Amino acid sequence: MNLRPEHNDSPAVAKPLAGKRIVVTRARAQSSDFIRRLEELGANVIEFPTIEVQPPENFARFDEAIGKIASYDWLIVTSVNGVEPLIARLRAQGKSVLTLSHLKVGAIGPQTADKLAAAGIKVGFVPSRYQAEGVLDLLGPEMMRGQRVLIPRAAKARDVLPETLRAWGASVDMVEAYQTVLPAGDEVADLRGLLRQGEVDLITFTSSSTVSHFSRLFDDAKLSTIVGEAGIACIGPITARTVEELGGHVEIVANEFTIAGLIAAIAAYYSNESGVGRDVRN
Repeated sequence: MNLRPEHNDSPAVAKPLAGKRIVVTRARAQSSDFIRRLEELGANVIEFPTIEVQPPENFARFDEAIGKIASYDWLIVTSVNGVEPLIARLRAQGKSVLTLSHLKVGAIGPQTADKLAAAGIKVGFVPSRYQAEGVLDLLGPEMMRGQRVLIPRAAKARDVLPETLRAWGASVDMVEAYQTVLPAGDEVADLRGLLRQGEVDLITFTSSSTVSHFSRLFDDAKLSTIVGEAGIACIGPITARTVEELGGHVEIVANEFTIAGLIAAIAAYYSNESGVGRDVRN
């Protein structure tokens, strides 16, 4: 756990998160921009990553899919974490992104789309809801019947997208591009102490994995017991649902399921501490 330097802004330059101690549970490799933007708004950030993104145990199925990439009609990338493994597996077989030019490519959200575009992969669609259901909103049985779809994704992920596509008559191959694993948890005692002392204002979760891993690090205790008086903010309704399933209460859910959307929701929440409109969920 990294307790970053506190920000002591004068009243003349007060910021919406001034004096708020906020826990960031995102993977350390992906949290720098999130932390920077929270600190710019005056927050004192505690880094407490609950996941680490690592390669899967093997790339056998992914490599098999890349070997027959010409047979697919669609490529749907459901996380920014899937982009680099995709490029790496292409290169491992001596292929370039031009090999994907015949595919209809979908990205779960703008960050994933931007990373694909930066690698030279043309993205055909990004849903307005940055989740599997949003992707399905743009497709349909008539469009997908008889189509072959490749989905690189986490080792453990929700199945609503592949199951629905199959129900619509598509052939779907899901391949493991990465896995999220539990960190060592050496800093649990420090954070537990801060939570018990009421010295944490808010805990942020940016995926269901960050929630479930947080719970595991605290011996699978009920989330409301773990967090005490601290509030909980989630990047979207699916993450919020995981919090509730694990016994927590969510104060803030972003309307736009991005880091920028989550930051905006947190800032709005603390700008209205009178209690009116505190819950910004859809």
